[in-house]
Amino acid sequence: MPAQPADVLANLPTEGELLNEEKNARRLAESLKLPYFDLKEFRADPALFQAIPVDLMFRYTFVPIADEGDAVTVVTSDPANVTMLDELEAHLKRRVRVKVGARSAITEILKKSESSQRVLEEVSEDFRMQIVREDAQDGEEEVVSIEKLSEDTSPIIKLVDYTVFNALQRRASDVHVETGDNEVQIKYRIDGVLYPAMEPIDKRFHATIISRIKVMAELDIAEKRVPQDGRFKLKVKGRTVDFRVSIIPTIHGEDCVIRILDKESTSEEFKKLSLDVLGLEPELRRRIRRHAAEPYGMLLVTGPTGSGKTTTLYAILSEIQSGEFKMITIEDPVEYQLKGVTQIPVNEKKGLTFARGLRSILRHDPDKIMVGEIRDEETANIAIQSALTGHLVFTTVHANNVVDVLGRFLNMKVEPYNFVSALNCVLAQRLVRRICPNCREKVTYPDSVYEESNIPLEKARGVEVYEGKGCLDCNGTGFRGRMAIAELLDMSDNIRELIVNRRPSSEIKRAAREEGMVSLREAAVKCFLAGDTTLKEINKVTFVDEPIR
Repeated sequence: MPAQPADVLANLPTEGELLNEEKNARRLAESLKLPYFDLKEFRADPALFQAIPVDLMFRYTFVPIADEGDAVTVVTSDPANVTMLDELEAHLKRRVRVKVGARSAITEILKKSESSQRVLEEVSEDFRMQIVREDAQDGEEEVVSIEKLSEDTSPIIKLVDYTVFNALQRRASDVHVETGDNEVQIKYRIDGVLYPAMEPIDKRFHATIISRIKVMAELDIAEKRVPQDGRFKLKVKGRTVDFRVSIIPTIHGEDCVIRILDKESTSEEFKKLSLDVLGLEPELRRRIRRHAAEPYGMLLVTGPTGSGKTTTLYAILSEIQSGEFKMITIEDPVEYQLKGVTQIPVNEKKGLTFARGLRSILRHDPDKIMVGEIRDEETANIAIQSALTGHLVFTTVHANNVVDVLGRFLNMKVEPYNFVSALNCVLAQRLVRRICPNCREKVTYPDSVYEESNIPLEKARGVEVYEGKGCLDCNGTGFRGRMAIAELLDMSDNIRELIVNRRPSSEIKRAAREEGMVSLREAAVKCFLAGDTTLKEINKVTFVDEPIR
């Protein structure tokens, strides 16, 4: 009996078994006088994948590799399977040419294929998500199945369920529902970039899609003229995932963004969160660790929304966490759960703001405090006073670079002397996408490209640079995952004096560079020349006209 998708993936081989499998496949190809195909070189053709039913590929364990017009070439581990060849030729109405490959390599490709993944999930586990109500009583977590909200499960409920589920599978951070003249576009933000989730949907379904999301987030379905914000939790495959919903009215109707806060599905390397997995320079990591070990003061991380500020703070906290210290955080929302750390979620509807929560935290005698974000004058002043009275405070603020932060605080009517006395350092960071390791290839740029990007030619000459070609692993984007680039401003006596005297930001920046500060642009160029990211990517997140030393 042909293998089913769940069976195919039940027992993946070890590395040693995989080598034996490849040897056996080569012997089989040689004995049948058929070509052997090494699937490490495989590059998926999306059109060809869509032309063949996924269940057929799973049933007979094969993948198509080339469309030659009158024939299609496939790689299989069982080239003598006449039933497979007959069924495939009948479906394609063309001849099928066969090459031999290792079974587990074929299985791995099928597992990574987006459409195959969908089928696999459907057959291997009952796909049912459940809404978890926020106001459940202690000890009785109220779970409401999505299906119970309607007498019969409508196609719209299935569409929204599938959209959210697929977003989790594809590591998306946000789901965007955008309304146009005649259609609705659903997009995923993956590694900071938007990609279409599916074909555009007819505009007549727009109202029901938005209403469905509003029901999940317990928002007012009848209100369509003002922005609304809400949140909901879903149980997916036994784990709870938090979602934040923001809905705004536009000229074509309401647009929606769902932010996914999936605490339990971080990548393997992030399971043990530390500064080492963020991609920062070794010297920068050493300096950050030195500041994190200081007895009191403030460590400030800055950058735009989605630049990884909170993740960096969590990495620092996870490294310094020990039973000797009491560590308390106040966040909106709690994105990661850290063992041994007291974490408080902000709830502005119930009156728990950053300022109010921070006041209460100080009564619990903490040694280290993390404030998710400083948004107002009151929170800023309490955080500074905490840093001055023997606490080590970790916090974030929205600003473009380390010097802009200083002006931001001074505009909050913070006393400059107290501010610079409390501040230990300022870290500004951005995220750049990493080139996919499976499809990266060497590229060559003319000198004019480096000149336009303001990169000195003497730095670029003789350096090998890369771009991603696009493969199944990276969904054809050429990128997989992101890494942090950063600039760190140490608060020396000279810098403190310039801030207290309210000197221009250009003068402070010049003094910091003279003291050895590496700018964001310089850090980005270093990543590019090291082959970790692309020139286009660094030009997107840093200013090209900034001088490079």
